[in-house]
Amino acid sequence: MQRVGIPHGLFYYYYYPLWKTFFSDLGAEVIASSESNRLTLDEGLKSAVDETCLPIKVYFGHIRELCRQNLDYMFIPRLVSVEPKSYICPKFMGIPDMVKAAFTDLPPLIDVTIDVSRTDRRLKQDIVRVGNLFTQDKKKIRKAYIHACQEYYFCSRLAREGYTRAEAIQLWEGKPVDSFSTGDLNIGVLGHGYSLYDQFISMSLIGRLRKMGCNTFFPESLEQEAVENEAATIPKRVFWTLGRKMVGSALYMDKSPAIDGIIYLACFGCGPDSLIGEIIEQKMHHKPFMMLTIDEHSGEGGLVTRLEAFCDMLRRRRMRGEGNLPAYG
Repeated sequence: MQRVGIPHGLFYYYYYPLWKTFFSDLGAEVIASSESNRLTLDEGLKSAVDETCLPIKVYFGHIRELCRQNLDYMFIPRLVSVEPKSYICPKFMGIPDMVKAAFTDLPPLIDVTIDVSRTDRRLKQDIVRVGNLFTQDKKKIRKAYIHACQEYYFCSRLAREGYTRAEAIQLWEGKPVDSFSTGDLNIGVLGHGYSLYDQFISMSLIGRLRKMGCNTFFPESLEQEAVENEAATIPKRVFWTLGRKMVGSALYMDKSPAIDGIIYLACFGCGPDSLIGEIIEQKMHHKPFMMLTIDEHSGEGGLVTRLEAFCDMLRRRRMRGEGNLPAYG
């Protein structure tokens, strides 16, 4: 049985159920790297260039771990676009090339290009090409891809119910998810999923908020049509897929009576984050807003202090019946 490695980072939190199902249905054994930790980052820092953002550095650490797993292939897609007329961060497009330049002990890469900005014709051809690595039965390949999409939509439905993407994957794999009690504050939590849902990168932001008595709401749990409508209200369309969802989600939460405050998790050195965070901050008119910027040097003490202060402020404002002040200006 052929072994395919999938790094536990970047778009793993969005598409791992799809990828794993596809390869498994074709008879391959899927090996995912372990969850991110300090060793993962230290390994990534040795291989990634300084100019890359924290999630990519962590991703390189996952690749280093998989290189020791005796794999037949490693799956590192070239992500360009996952929806029409929208794109992913440019650094993601070059990751396969960056990885080939940084590692000398790589197994053969499956670096399929995912670009559906105009049409999905090439993607369908590439799916068959990748499937041919494991079987020549085109019918089996098509069935595997259809099943993979079904599993992806199942996890997306779990995310709409309020689970994080990471928790949805746990449930999909049959693993238990920690229960959390209902809190007295409703906090909208925004950020790129590969930062927000990675407990090491985010320093367990979501778990800390829940322990502080907060109910957390994410972009995936909102009505997507309403999010897109809100994102369309800004003068120029945001052509980054995740950035547009962040803007639309923030504007939707800003108008929602149920939301008490909004937190945006950004990574230092991320170009889209620096722009999207500024846009959101200027557009917040009704809800308190806090932007957390992290990198490989961030400490948990400072994060906890800011979260506690933010939650205390929200509770104090509620008790005193104070009005909302804009976060910008």
